[in-house]
Amino acid sequence: MRVIFMGTPEFSVPVLEALHTRHQVLAAYSQPPRPAGRGKQPRPSPVQARAEALGLPTRTPRSLKDPAEQAAFAALEADVAVVVAYGLILPQPVLDAPKLGCLNIHASLLPRWRGAAPIQRAIMAGDAETGVCIMQMEAGLDTGPVLLRAATPISEEDTGASLHDRLSAMGAALIVEALERSPGLTPVPQPETGVTYAAKIDKAEARVNWNQPAETVARQIRALSPFPGAWCDTPAGRLKLLDARAVAGNGAPGTVISGLTIACADGAVAISRAQREGKRPMDADELLRGIDLPAGTRLTG
Repeated sequence: MRVIFMGTPEFSVPVLEALHTRHQVLAAYSQPPRPAGRGKQPRPSPVQARAEALGLPTRTPRSLKDPAEQAAFAALEADVAVVVAYGLILPQPVLDAPKLGCLNIHASLLPRWRGAAPIQRAIMAGDAETGVCIMQMEAGLDTGPVLLRAATPISEEDTGASLHDRLSAMGAALIVEALERSPGLTPVPQPETGVTYAAKIDKAEARVNWNQPAETVARQIRALSPFPGAWCDTPAGRLKLLDARAVAGNGAPGTVISGLTIACADGAVAISRAQREGKRPMDADELLRGIDLPAGTRLTG
């Protein structure tokens, strides 16, 4: 097929690669380069960088509302546009331009977790499973009918990073299947019940509140790992917490019980991986060789 690809972050790259091996990618759309690093020099998105490495035409408009941009999009005469974590609103003329419309790869089992942060929200909520949906796009926020879906369990081992990578690979495989079976797939409208919204993660949500149940704190830590990273303050400086499990334990919330096991309102969390400011991520045992946190130390969010 003649495909337009639209995506921006690392999550989208495996999808671009899968499409490139099987179809004619006419152009890769991505958000414009953003200032990054110490020098704040413009840095292309992961999708733009990968598309250029593959020799694909890239386009990085700041908006698709301009009629000239819409005309340039339509002029590609695509069979379909595949959209995954693009980050820009697609106006109706863009949605209507490809022969088969625009297909979105969404990292949840719709209608649960429509919106910007479905991976993190699923872990934080304690969902037993999540997945990927191939959705026919329409004007609403992730409201279109679903062509294909695939589920995966969420285990206590999963972090935002591990689930991100698994769902990205699932999305790449599922869109390939969807295009192979198109136009024979029947779009299934999303049910009106069970709708939830995955709001963008606010920086304030990364601060750990030890006055919550241990399960809630552990899920927060895993969901936000590695970015933006849940954090707390210690007498030795701020810690970014990257992996944790709820365990039995008693003590005043925020108090070190032993090692990196911290008391919560109900139970405790055993932190297995963390990062000091300016240092690399470390397993708990290694980190504790360079920081003194004896039992009874109070940590604050």
